[in-house]
Amino acid sequence: MQKSILVVFICFSCFIYSQEIPSGFTYLNDVAPSIQVELCYLSDDNFIGKPIDGYKSNCLLITKAAAKQLQIIQQKLKKENLGLKIFDAYRPQQAINHFVKWARVLNDTLMKKKYYPNIPKSKLFKLGYIASKSGHTRGSTVDLTIIDLATNKALDMGSIYDFFGKESHPFYKNLTKKQQQNRLFLRKIMMDNGFKPYDNEWWHFTLRQEPYPKTYFNFPVH
Repeated sequence: MQKSILVVFICFSCFIYSQEIPSGFTYLNDVAPSIQVELCYLSDDNFIGKPIDGYKSNCLLITKAAAKQLQIIQQKLKKENLGLKIFDAYRPQQAINHFVKWARVLNDTLMKKKYYPNIPKSKLFKLGYIASKSGHTRGSTVDLTIIDLATNKALDMGSIYDFFGKESHPFYKNLTKKQQQNRLFLRKIMMDNGFKPYDNEWWHFTLRQEPYPKTYFNFPVH
């Protein structure tokens, strides 16, 4: 009798784990270990200024389909001594809820000078910088840049990641020629390999044939 109870407990535990990370997801490191990962929402260096709900470790989760395409892009970049660096991919709904809750506290402007110096916090919803839903939660959207493998430094894209403002628009005019070239290079290699860009953020791309186009997940990043 005791043995039977033990078996049921083990099976139930496995069931719970499988619900936390769906079978269509993977850790990027298992598919493309040479891609650098720096989850900004795990640290204090983000537009809120504290770790975001749902981020437990610097382990990037993403759909298997998107990971496969990122590995293809990485191999192409490595031929030019370049590589990808990813700031975020799968983002649990609890993180989005954290953003929304923060945006409603108008006097919490700890990181305003760095991330949204020219936009009143009260307008972040209206202008679309904060929303109650995000493509990231479907698992096939990535925020990323390109790095020089010789120096390990990111190419100059003309603005920091997650900067709220027109400066982040892919075709923003007030950039140097090199910054414009870098943005276009990132955009082209992503589009040529199955991703579609977002009009307001040079770093944001979504897999065209994403496997969960209408599903918003909430399992933690761990």
